[in-house]
Amino acid sequence: MASILLNPNFTIATTATTTSRLNNPVLLSTAPISSSKVILKNPNPAALFFKPPSRSLPAEPTSQRFLVRSALRPEYIPNRIDDPKYVRIFDTTLRDGEQSPGASMTSKEKIDIARQLAKLGVDIIEAGFPAASKDDFEAVKMIAKEVGNAVDEDGHVPVICGLARCNRNDISASWEAVKYAKRPRVHTFIATSEIHMKYKLKKSEEEVVEIATEMVKYARSLGCNDVEFSPEDAGRSNREFLYKILGEVIKAGATTLNIPDTVGYTVCDEFGQLIADIKSNTPGIENVIISTHCQNDLGLATANTITGARAGARQVEVTINGIGERAGNASLEEVVMTIKCRGEQVLGGLYTGINTGHIAMTSKMVAEYSGLLVQPHKAIVGANAFAHESGIHQDGMLKHKETYEIISPEDIGLFRNNESGIVLGKLSGRHALKARLLELGYEFGDKELGDIFWRFKAVAERKKNLTDVDLIALISDEIFQPKIVWSLGDLQVTCGTLGLSTATVRLIDAGGEDHVACSVGTGPVDSAYNAIDLIVKEQVTLLEYGLNAVTEGIDALATTRVLIRGNKSHTSTNAMTGETVHRTFSGTGAGMDIVVSSVRAYINALNKMLGFNDQTNPKVTAGSS
Repeated sequence: MASILLNPNFTIATTATTTSRLNNPVLLSTAPISSSKVILKNPNPAALFFKPPSRSLPAEPTSQRFLVRSALRPEYIPNRIDDPKYVRIFDTTLRDGEQSPGASMTSKEKIDIARQLAKLGVDIIEAGFPAASKDDFEAVKMIAKEVGNAVDEDGHVPVICGLARCNRNDISASWEAVKYAKRPRVHTFIATSEIHMKYKLKKSEEEVVEIATEMVKYARSLGCNDVEFSPEDAGRSNREFLYKILGEVIKAGATTLNIPDTVGYTVCDEFGQLIADIKSNTPGIENVIISTHCQNDLGLATANTITGARAGARQVEVTINGIGERAGNASLEEVVMTIKCRGEQVLGGLYTGINTGHIAMTSKMVAEYSGLLVQPHKAIVGANAFAHESGIHQDGMLKHKETYEIISPEDIGLFRNNESGIVLGKLSGRHALKARLLELGYEFGDKELGDIFWRFKAVAERKKNLTDVDLIALISDEIFQPKIVWSLGDLQVTCGTLGLSTATVRLIDAGGEDHVACSVGTGPVDSAYNAIDLIVKEQVTLLEYGLNAVTEGIDALATTRVLIRGNKSHTSTNAMTGETVHRTFSGTGAGMDIVVSSVRAYINALNKMLGFNDQTNPKVTAGSS
């Protein structure tokens, strides 16, 4: 990727001299980017860095500080950005990310994630696809009302966006859901590639242009002044047709043009040239923001996104941990940290408004709520991202951290293991636990900390020393869980070679009433699940079951993940294909007893599924395209 960034084969026409507010350095650049020089006049270093956390950080080498200007986020204007170096971050975790199999989230979980994304500093939150289901509509509406009106101490409030196909029903539903936000946006799309128009839409180019322009006009007529348009599968679309349809939707009132590589087909030079060509050949392009949306089918989503930004895109669509359909999307943390790490040297001074100190916590929250765990070697947020096992690497790290780390864990909100020197055990108190959790990137209120503390003490009585992964497993089981409909009271199982396994389960409902059932099964977990089914009386199909030990040794904590589908199925509509899909729900559990861990996971999955039953019906304005 470095060679792509340093030696792109495409060129773009940009000449800009800007003076930003509040002593921001003047950035002078000329095209092509690969030969641009950055000149700093009267720099004010204090204005270029994030405000450090209140707790002290380990000393960092000065050369590893990255220039960031989040405090100087340009004023939000839908169709322009006053600072040409600023890149808007459009997060679609709650829409595209939730389309991953098993990633269904309850409204509470979506609101929690939306709050965290706002704290992270994203510019636009695509909160969902309101026309997909009643649940999705209500979730987007709740996010618009709450998160879309919460102005932070710096005056920032995120745009709340709803996705819509190019038809009146979808656009009406999207507007009805997001209109309560301080800054609402409707994002509408229609396919433009020959293969999609011929086989999926069965429409001509002229028909597609007419539908697109009419639907952008319709969105504006509802009172929405911020309309994003996407030509689906732009990466495989005819260039001349793209210039035509994009020019027409600009005249119709679109404020952002998103260029999606829907199937992850293009390579970096192709995608960069596509953005550059659109910028050079589309009538009226100077009056809108160009955006990118890159899928990861060939593993190039992050690289294509960065290349698109270098070519002139000033909005990038990303997801936390890169989750999404098929192979996923461009990863927010990878894109943001690439811009932060290399923005001044090779990206022409590009920067974002992301507070990177919240990346680790956001990643963990999304992983737990979605049930899509992060692979250990994942860039930036993987468990091994800052681990060094090779003797040569360890020697270099001991001598100077910059020998093998281009960013530090503190940049994303992590501290190195045992920075405080605290070893947690059964005699440890709340303050020691809180200090270690802060080092791991977790910050909780008193109630949440109290819940974790008592689970921690119970495990510490049976295990001499608790490791970081033990703590993370406990947090997952105690905090990142759906609204409680049922909770585990007691569990007793009998199993072995002398007869059928039996299980007796006591569950407590939301009103505090006890329910007891006994059942048999092929093993202790199966018999316990059968007993739970007798109490809950919900027919479900167990699709996946996985069990792992989080540490070595006989006293290791076990973590379990299950995936279920209700037979009285919850359905939604896939935004891209229009197909009705059956929602699946994941649940996780942790405990030193593998059967208890398994039961907790199953109950949590059931609670997530049952949480969807509490949604109310939205009122959607009818219409047709």
